[in-house]
Amino acid sequence: MPSDLKRPSKRPSMRQSTPPSQRPSPRPPAARAQGLDQPLIDAFVDALVLEDGLASASTAAYARDLNLLSSWLGEHRACGLVQLDEPGLLAYLGARAGRGKATSANRRLTVFRRFYRHLVRVGHLQADPTISIRSAKQPDRFPQSLTETQVEALLTAPDLGTPLGLRDAAMLETLYATGLRVSELIGLRTIDLGLAEGVVRVIGKGNRERMVPLGEVALDRIRRYLRESRPLLCGPETVDAVFLTVRNQPMTRQHFWGLIRRYARLAGINRLPSPHVLRHAFATHLMNHGADLRVVQLLLGHADISTTQIYTHVARERLRQLHTAHHPRA
Repeated sequence: MPSDLKRPSKRPSMRQSTPPSQRPSPRPPAARAQGLDQPLIDAFVDALVLEDGLASASTAAYARDLNLLSSWLGEHRACGLVQLDEPGLLAYLGARAGRGKATSANRRLTVFRRFYRHLVRVGHLQADPTISIRSAKQPDRFPQSLTETQVEALLTAPDLGTPLGLRDAAMLETLYATGLRVSELIGLRTIDLGLAEGVVRVIGKGNRERMVPLGEVALDRIRRYLRESRPLLCGPETVDAVFLTVRNQPMTRQHFWGLIRRYARLAGINRLPSPHVLRHAFATHLMNHGADLRVVQLLLGHADISTTQIYTHVARERLRQLHTAHHPRA
């Protein structure tokens, strides 16, 4: 064969030319479930989405915890999720205990409880290995809130003489008047506002819908914003979102967090609150003024009243402080 037609020598592969020390490390086994376990995890995640409407971030966290457990079982117990018994699960929880707080351990246990109840319900298991395992003890955590005086200062901080000030005042008033999550607030569409009825339609976690009343002040702020400010922000294009940026885009969490911090400084609030603090203030102030716990649960959109019960502790602490400050024999 002529020399000019000879085939070129085969180019060395990247694997051959790359020194072992520089090769990318393989995907850690802890991130992968065992083969027999993966279909069970996938089916469980599908059930979470279809039956409970869990968001993708939540289902991803559930799958991650189960993948880690499955991988650990393959390495240390030579069994799968279906064969796991209570001692094996306790061993795993013990092995992970040094890597986080009690809250993380309890979160993992909640995932496992839900997974094994699902397996029992669909007939893959006869007994639930989590049924006798107790949650780790953790200190009470009370939500950070603001006093009514601080809330008043925060709500009056925006300048109502400017389009952006009108928008910001409407957002803050709506958040405090309704107790919405920030994601729910920035997700509001114009068709969700029932201004004539004085209510707002909210699609919360799990696609659960609820109607929340608006106070008179919040209604006034929203009406003024829609009439005087939003047309200037919206421009020629039609946007469904109620609250817009100067670029005619829906408000984002990051942008609103920046606004909260700025107005907190203007209001003289030294400890800068997160946007969620107004939701806590909404619930705490309702409880302090005698609202029923079930009503607060409905307004907040909590699926389980145990989530709402944290505010009873806040109200009790407030009563204790008042008693200590004002009772002659306290």
